[in-house]
Parts: sequence; structure tokens; C-alpha cells
Amino acid sequence: MSRLAGIRGALERNKTLRYVVYSVVIGVVSGLGACLFFVLLEWGKYFFLEYLAGYPLSKPGGEHLVTLERSPVFRRWMLLVLPAFGGLLSSFLVYRYAPEAEGHGTDALIDAFHNKNGIIRTRVPYIKGLASIITLSTGGSAGREGPIAQIGAGFGSWVARLLRMNVRERRLMLLAGCAAGLGAIFRAPLGGALTAIEVLYREDFETEGIILCIMSSVIANAIFISLFGQRPIFDIPPIHFANPVELLLYAVLGLVCVPFGFTYVKVFYGMRDYFFRKLPLKKALVPPVGGLMVGMIAYWRPEVMSGGYGTIQKALMGTLPVSLMLSLAVLKIVATSCTISSGGSGGVFGPSLFIGAMLGGAVGQISSTLFPQWVGNSGAFALVGMGAFFGGVAKAPIGALLMVCEMTGGYGLVVPLMFASVIAVLCSQGWSLYEKQVFNKFHSPAHRTDMVMNVLEDVKVRDAYDPTLAVTSLPQDMTFRELKRFMVHTRESFFPVVDDRFHLKGILSLQNVRSVLFEDSLAELLVVGELASPPVSVRPDESLYEALMKFLSSGYGQIPVEERDLGVVGMLRLEELMQAYHREIQRLRDED
Repeated sequence: MSRLAGIRGALERNKTLRYVVYSVVIGVVSGLGACLFFVLLEWGKYFFLEYLAGYPLSKPGGEHLVTLERSPVFRRWMLLVLPAFGGLLSSFLVYRYAPEAEGHGTDALIDAFHNKNGIIRTRVPYIKGLASIITLSTGGSAGREGPIAQIGAGFGSWVARLLRMNVRERRLMLLAGCAAGLGAIFRAPLGGALTAIEVLYREDFETEGIILCIMSSVIANAIFISLFGQRPIFDIPPIHFANPVELLLYAVLGLVCVPFGFTYVKVFYGMRDYFFRKLPLKKALVPPVGGLMVGMIAYWRPEVMSGGYGTIQKALMGTLPVSLMLSLAVLKIVATSCTISSGGSGGVFGPSLFIGAMLGGAVGQISSTLFPQWVGNSGAFALVGMGAFFGGVAKAPIGALLMVCEMTGGYGLVVPLMFASVIAVLCSQGWSLYEKQVFNKFHSPAHRTDMVMNVLEDVKVRDAYDPTLAVTSLPQDMTFRELKRFMVHTRESFFPVVDDRFHLKGILSLQNVRSVLFEDSLAELLVVGELASPPVSVRPDESLYEALMKFLSSGYGQIPVEERDLGVVGMLRLEELMQAYHREIQRLRDED
């Protein structure tokens, strides 16, 4: 026990060491959770889609965990009912045990950071993981990033509560868990870390969490690739960017992503608000309805089922016709809305990659036909479309860019990725796929204290108190009898007690003398220095934030202002501090 107490004490004293240890713990837990999620998901997809339905599920080049043969008989009718069955089973789990696990998960993570002090209930990661595996395995159109982000964040929140961290640290552990989950399951440690701190805001980053997120993401990724290999998820042909004129076509791709992104967001939330929520059914019965609608689409186009990574792989290789890719982009929007907007459990990152890849592949093939001298490989446009589309709808261009590069190994396309993503983001400022995103830190409840603190730190004590007001100080050797005579002639109720050099020795308030006020026998025995409370003072060059902390810790309504050589030179009242704060806020508003 003594050794454990010593370790805990060392962690409390050293912030850097504490964060290193915590991020490693979260990385390990989230990495193992991502491994388990991936294994169960791959076997679930094999059992339902390949074994039961006999559907020839295509897979990306880097994900071939289950190599068993599928059923030789393709039972297309099962594609109609499997998503509804998965919706029924997952909704039973979610609405019975953890209702907050419904939907795509990332919004729940963002909401927990901004509005719930970084708290995610302990059961949520387990229910979310299991419900998402059921949804995706049975063909629901969704991604795995939302579930794994909420699962990792739930682990981070659980570790923070277990170690009794404060609210600020708990929020950071939440992000670290999210980054670890994303970095592991997508084999994208840097992209996962940056996405975790970027997705919270439309135009900001949670920069304080970057070190924790990178460390936990790297640890989780190392665990994941040690079990499943470090090959990127997608294989791509040898492609690179060399022709500057080609940027014009990538700009067109960025612009094409805008109306499709707008449609995606409006259909996604429109179906939730104006269709699924208005159905005269219990909430637990709505996801099966959405699943049945997905099944009707999948009966015609099975490619929209689950994450669709195998179809993305074909788009990257340039083997899909333009008409098919455009139709799949539209159908994926509808299928994803049916799955998640109805309350099904899954993410929106995977479908966003799918839609972007289809749009990019279509633009690439059309451009290759019209301008063969400019376009080197049409598959490159599919890769760029993945990053540009998600960056535009999620307002997370940097994280999306890096994740796409790490998932494909397509680092040679960083320039067109940046260019198309920025165009998509700039042209889609009016909407976001994540409702719980806030504009920046100043709009986040998580940073309200920071705003007050930053304002108070910019104002000094000398700017708040009035140095012309006389200070009524009491000598520390004044007798109690003299004090009572003095109190008859003053309206003050709070006095600094000083020595012969006017240096502060204590604080005397009426509360100090109330208990002995009528003890005449003590009139000559007690002196003011014995009645005074411990001294608290501020210097003129201290910030109002430091002064506020002293007000709160002491409980005083006034605090003496003391200079080293001059002693007590004034009094700072709490009302003056608040007035200075309001003046500074008004000044900042006027400047804006």
C-alpha cells in the first residue's frame, strides 16, 4: 500500500508523468477494445451476410480476417430482412440498457465533452459496441468510427472516474480514448488523434489534448497492428500528383462534394425529424422499420450494405462504371439515413468515405475521358473525394485528410487532398453532420471558466481598486477597549491589522469580535492582533484572477492591497473586481 501511495503521490506532483501514464493506460484499454470489436464485426459480417445470405461480400485489400468460403447459394431475399432483424435486436439492447448509445456515437462523444463534464456511463461502451456489431453485421448502412469513438471515449471516461480526476482531465481522457479507438481500428494513429481534437468544433481545435491523443493513439495502434498487421486498409495503384493543371479538376471535385454533402445532412436529419420520430411506434420498434427500408434498397443494390469498404476498394482501382458510382452515392445517403436516423447504432464516417469515393471516382472517370492529357489515374480522384467529402460535412479537413492518407498509403496525393478539402469546407459553412459541434472554444460550456479566467488575467489589481480612498488600518497592539470606542465612530466593518511599519499582520472583521463584544473583563487583556484572522493580501501587479482565487479561498469581502516597501496602500472590494470584469467584457464586445 505504501508503494502504491508513493506512485500516486509522484503522479499527482508531476503532470507530465501523470499524463504519460494515463495515456498509456487508455491506449492499452482502447486498443484491446478495438481489437475485440474488429474481430467480432468481421465474424459477424461473415456469418450473416456470407454464410446465411450467401452474398459475395467484397473486402478491401488490407482486411481479410475471415477467409472461410461463403455459402454457395445466394439468398437475395435475406438481404431484405437481415437489416430489419439487426435493427430489432440492436434497438432492444440500446433502449433497454443505454438509450444514449443510439445513433452514430460521435455526437454523443461531442455532447459528453461539451455538456456532460466528460462523463459517459460505464455500460455505454459495451452496449454501443455490441449494438453496432449487430447493425453492421446484418447489413445496416453505417460505419464503425462512431461506435469505436464512443467506445474508446467511454473507456477514457471510465479510467478518469476510476482515478478520480478533475473535470478538465476527465474531458481530456475522453478525447484520448476516442483517439486511441480511431487510431487503432483505422490504422491511422495521427489521423485518429487529430480527428478527436478537431471534430469538437467547426473552426477550432482542442489543442490541450493533442499530446494525450497522440500518445494513446500510438499505443492503441501498436497493439492493433501487432495482431492484424500494419498493411493499410485499402490497396491503391501507384498514383501521385505531378500535373498542376490537374488541380482545376480536383477543384471541381471539391465543388461537387458540396451539394451532395448538403443533401446528405438534410436527408439524414430530415428523415429523423419528419419521418422516423413521427411514426406511431415505440422507439424500440423504429430501427427495424429503418432496417427494412435499407433491406429494400439492398435487394436492388447490395453494395450499400454495411461499411461498403470493398466497393470503395473497387472505386480506388477505377473498376466501377460512372453510372453505378453516382447511383451508389445517392443510395448510400438514403440507406445511411434509414439506418442511423431511425435510431440504429453505427457511425457516419464510413458512409461519408463511401459517398466521397463514389463521387471522386465518377469525377475522375469523366475527367479522364474529357481530358486524358491531364488525368493520370481516375482512382486518385476517388481517394481525394473520400477526404474532401468528409472534411466538408464534418468540418474536420485535417483529421480526414490524414486518416485517408494512412488508410490508403496515398501520401503522394496530399496536395490535391488539401486543395479539394479546403474548397469543400469553405463552400459548406452553413451545415454540419455533427449537431453537437460548437463553433469554437468560446461557444463551448467546457471553456466557460477559461473565458472568465482569460479576461481576469488580462486585468491587474491596480486597474480595479481606488487608491485615493483612505484605508482604515488598526495597529496590532490596540486593546479591545480602544477598538470598541473606535467602532462607535466608523461605519467600516473590515480592517487590515498592521505593525509599526504598516505591514499587514492580519484581517479584522466584525465577525471576529462578535463573540466577545460584551465581555468587559477582557477589555484590557485582548489586543487586536489576537482577534484578527490570518492575513491575505494582493499586490497591485497581480491579476484579478489571482485576486478572485484569494477572495474565494478566504471568504473575505475585501482584501488589502499591499506593496512591499509601502505596506497596505488600499483595499480591493469584491464588487470592484466584478465591475472591472464587466468593463473588460464590454470593451471586448465593443472591439468586435
